[in-house]
Amino acid sequence: MWADLKKSALLKFLVSSGVTYLILYLIYQFIVRRYTYYDQKFIGTIITGSDYFFQLFDYKTFTSLQDRDLQVIGIDGSTGVWVGSNCNAISLFMLFIVFIVWYPGHQTSKLWFIPFGLVTIHILNIIRVIGLVLISKNAPQYLDFNHTYTFTFIVYAYIFFLWMWWVNKFADKK
Repeated sequence: MWADLKKSALLKFLVSSGVTYLILYLIYQFIVRRYTYYDQKFIGTIITGSDYFFQLFDYKTFTSLQDRDLQVIGIDGSTGVWVGSNCNAISLFMLFIVFIVWYPGHQTSKLWFIPFGLVTIHILNIIRVIGLVLISKNAPQYLDFNHTYTFTFIVYAYIFFLWMWWVNKFADKK
């Protein structure tokens, strides 16, 4: 049985991707978040992208600084939404990258598919924040539910869709 498990491509994938994700996650939590401003700058891109969308449609918005960086965005007359480090999707980026890197497939396909996935996940995350800001303005009683369940499901479903697209179209079928 152990011999079969050692030969298992699925087990190799799960262990390799799990260990890689754990290492990246620990680096992110204990080095990047604590000793750099990359996390805050990335949150700033989400808020700036969301604010740009609202400006296109002539919404009057506000942003708020915290620790020298943008943290809150809202439409005038609302409380807005706070965008924290758990909202920036960096851990989801890592998960996506690890799955694509460790799943068998052509390296040239990975070179375009990974950036494509990261950009589209980031855009979806900006759309998520836009949606939450609109909910905060128009139906704040539904903000917590939609933040916790609806948008979380949508983002994870999209990453699963990307993963299935990769597996079915670009991965080695051996």
